[in-house]
Amino acid sequence: MTTNRKAKSRILSAVHETASDLHRLGFIDKRKMQKYDALCMDPIPEYDAERIRALRKKLRLSQAVLAAVLNTSVSSVRKWEAGDKKPSGPSLKLLNLIERKGLESVL
Repeated sequence: MTTNRKAKSRILSAVHETASDLHRLGFIDKRKMQKYDALCMDPIPEYDAERIRALRKKLRLSQAVLAAVLNTSVSSVRKWEAGDKKPSGPSLKLLNLIERKGLESVL
């Protein structure tokens, strides 16, 4: 249940390590441990128009293919790249995952 992402601070890192030990010993259930993971780890960064466009071009994808991978509309990808809207929720998480781990991580 532990992750390799860096914690926000030393205190949260210590809290997370303690919670991980308690989870391993059976005192904290999986659901509660997931809450500690979310609380203690860095948030997902925002993706602006240029960052999304650069990621898409780096992966050599069309807007339509990126939309299909993210399970969203081509219109949404177009609006993100134009700066009219910003991705959120699952799309934001998937963009971050693709950027960190590569396209194969979501296929």
